[in-house]
Amino acid sequence: MTNKKKVAIVFTGGTISMTVDENIGAAIPTLSGEQILSMVTNIDKVASVEAFNFDEIPGPHMTPERMMELRDYVNNLLKREDICGVVITHGTDSLEETAYFLDLTIDNKKPVVVTGAMRSSSELGYDGSSNLSASVCTAVSEKAVGKGVLVVLNNEVMLASEATKTNTLALNTFKSISCGPLGVIDCNELVLSRDIVHRTVIETDNVESKVALFKACVGMDEEFIKLAVDNGYKGIVIEGMGRGNIPPRMLDGVRYARERGIPVVIVSRCHSGRVFDSYGYLGSGRDLRNLGCIFGGDLPGQKARIKLMLALGKANTLNEIKDLFEKGIYY
Repeated sequence: MTNKKKVAIVFTGGTISMTVDENIGAAIPTLSGEQILSMVTNIDKVASVEAFNFDEIPGPHMTPERMMELRDYVNNLLKREDICGVVITHGTDSLEETAYFLDLTIDNKKPVVVTGAMRSSSELGYDGSSNLSASVCTAVSEKAVGKGVLVVLNNEVMLASEATKTNTLALNTFKSISCGPLGVIDCNELVLSRDIVHRTVIETDNVESKVALFKACVGMDEEFIKLAVDNGYKGIVIEGMGRGNIPPRMLDGVRYARERGIPVVIVSRCHSGRVFDSYGYLGSGRDLRNLGCIFGGDLPGQKARIKLMLALGKANTLNEIKDLFEKGIYY
């Protein structure tokens, strides 16, 4: 059959590429893309695939700079007329961050799908094969065109801007908590349950890696925020409590950062819901808003950090950064 669509599969490592090393009794990356594909049955009935070995690293070893290199690598593949979409395998620990990074920086209607595995190929019930198959089914679907970067695991298809890892072990660990999945793979077909509302693309070749992330907890103070500022960090993200509030002693740290022109983005440590300046006590969202902090909607801290890294690489003013986070959500 000569009219099958071609999908590029870019392998970066992660559990999907791991086997258990008998000498240390733990999983490490060992499998090439070709070896992983050899475990996937009947994929040739859905699409023609071409494998590319980009890297062989676990999820925690990914860096913002390597993400940018991956962005360029994928963009070059998307330019090929014979390729209808790209599937990327990735370690699940940082999968949502890389997927969101790519979603913010790839401006192409062809489907880009990120997938991985929760079990290594040495374990019973290895899920890498089924996740890779579902990802290829997604990449060839016309329904995936123009949806941005998608995350596919456990036959569920999620937007990169929404998908987050919720469990350390479960096969259905990735979920879109607020809205549910975009769709599912059913009998090798993508079935959508809803459409995307809006998507942000940040056109930049620069990424500012010196962005700190702090989680607000009872009794925390200004010390670490000031330390980050004094050590040259260019941006700060704070996972506030509830609607975006912080302990009062942290407020001096935020003020210290803002007086020195450092953008501070406020999100919530809650799993869903947007931040808002609906409270007015000391350390509340209203105080943070009055200090010029940026509100990050319903983004989790790790994704807000990715977005601020890219915003700092593109924008020249605080208002431009604010627009990238708040426009369409708060005004």
